[in-house]
Amino acid sequence: MPTDFSILGHKLASRCGILELMDDLGQAMTTDPTMRMLGGGNPAHIPAVQAIWRERMAAMLADGGAYDRMLANYDAPRGNPHFLNALAEFLQAECGWAVKPENLAVTPGGQTALFMLFNLLGGPSPSGQMKRILLPLVPEYIGYENQGTSADFFIACRPIIERLPGNVFKYHVDFEAVAQALKQGVAALCISRPTNPSGNVLSDAEVQRLSDMANEHGVPFIIDGAYGLPFPGAIFSNAQPLWNENIVLTLSLSKLGLPGTRTGIVVATPEIAAAIAAMTAVIGLANTNIGQQLALPLLQNRSLGALSREVIRPFYEQRSQLAQTVLHEAFGRAHVPYAVHRSEGAFFLWLWLPGLPIATRELYRRLKARKVLVVPGEYFFYGLGEGGEAWEHQRQCLRLTFSQAPEIVREGIEIIADEVAKL
Repeated sequence: MPTDFSILGHKLASRCGILELMDDLGQAMTTDPTMRMLGGGNPAHIPAVQAIWRERMAAMLADGGAYDRMLANYDAPRGNPHFLNALAEFLQAECGWAVKPENLAVTPGGQTALFMLFNLLGGPSPSGQMKRILLPLVPEYIGYENQGTSADFFIACRPIIERLPGNVFKYHVDFEAVAQALKQGVAALCISRPTNPSGNVLSDAEVQRLSDMANEHGVPFIIDGAYGLPFPGAIFSNAQPLWNENIVLTLSLSKLGLPGTRTGIVVATPEIAAAIAAMTAVIGLANTNIGQQLALPLLQNRSLGALSREVIRPFYEQRSQLAQTVLHEAFGRAHVPYAVHRSEGAFFLWLWLPGLPIATRELYRRLKARKVLVVPGEYFFYGLGEGGEAWEHQRQCLRLTFSQAPEIVREGIEIIADEVAKL
C-alpha cells in the first residue's frame, strides 16, 4: 500500500532535476569510472588546494584535543563562535564590510541556506498574501526550483540575449521586466553570481541596480555566491563583491574543495541571521564542525583570499579557456548551429543549440548511453508563468562542467558534437 504523503512531502520527494543531477554525479564519482562527468558541480581536485586540507586535517589529528572537540561536541546552531569571529574579521578586512558575528549564520551547505531563506521570506504571509521569490534572470540554478514549499513559488524574467562574434552570446537583465514583476508583490529577489548554469556574471552596475530596486520595494536581495566573491573567487571578470543591510549573501566552503563538509554561510541582518540559526536548531540541532575547523586558520591569517585569487580563480579560468577551445573545434567540425555563453565564472559552459530537433532531456538520455553526463537545460527555466513553455530557447541548452580532467572534458565534448550532428 503506497504511503499517503503530504502535499509538501510530494513536492520535496518527487523526481526532480536536482535529484537527477546529484544521483548522476554520485554514481559517476563513485561507481562508474567510465562515465565522462560533464554534468555536476563537483569542484576539481586542485593539488595545491587538496594539500592544504590534508595539512589541516593532519594538524588537527596531531592535536588530540582539537580533533576530539571537532567530532564529539555540538556547536551552537549559529555556528562555532571562533569561526564566526574569524569570518567577520576576514570580511571586514577583505571586503571593507561592517560585518559582525551577529550578521552571520552557518548552515549545512549553501543549498540548505537557500531553502531556509526562501521559506523564511516567501510563501503565504500571516496576512494571507502569497509572496513569491523573484528571479531577475533565467536560466537560474536548478537547485532552487523545488525548494519552495508552496505552488507557484517563483516568478522569473527572461533575459535579453546579446549575440557576440565567434559563436558566443551573453544574457543581460531585462530591467523593465523586473520592474513589472516587482509590482506583483514579491518576498525577495535572488540571483546567483556567477550564474549557475550559464557562467554569466552580472556587472557591478547590474547588481547595484537590482539592489536599489529591491530596497525601493522594501524586500531583501539574495545573492548566491557559491562560486563567487570573496571566496572561492571563480569569477573571470573584474566584478567586485557587494553587500549591504538589504542584501543577503550566501557563501559556501564546497567550491574551495570541501563539498563533503556541507558548510554554508549566510551574511545578513542580525534579524535574518538569528532566524536562520533558529531554523538550524529546529531542523538539525547544529551544523557540521569539520568545514569550519578546517577553514578557520585560513580566515584568521587572511590566506583564504589569496588562495582564491592566486590558485582557484586561475585554475578554473584556464580550464574554461581549454574547454571553450575544444568546444569550438568540435562543433566547427560537426557543422551544426551552436553558440556558447561568454564564460565569466563558475565551472560550466552553457551551450545553446538553435534548431535542435529534440529536447535536451532526450539528448541527455542519448549522451548518457554514450557515457557522457550533461545537464539538460529545461531544468533551469522555471517561474516563467503563462507562455513560458512557448519559449524554444529553454529546450535548446546544455550545461557542461569543465572541472574534470581535460581529457575527460575533451572526449565528452567531442561525443556531444558527434551526437548532435547525427540528429
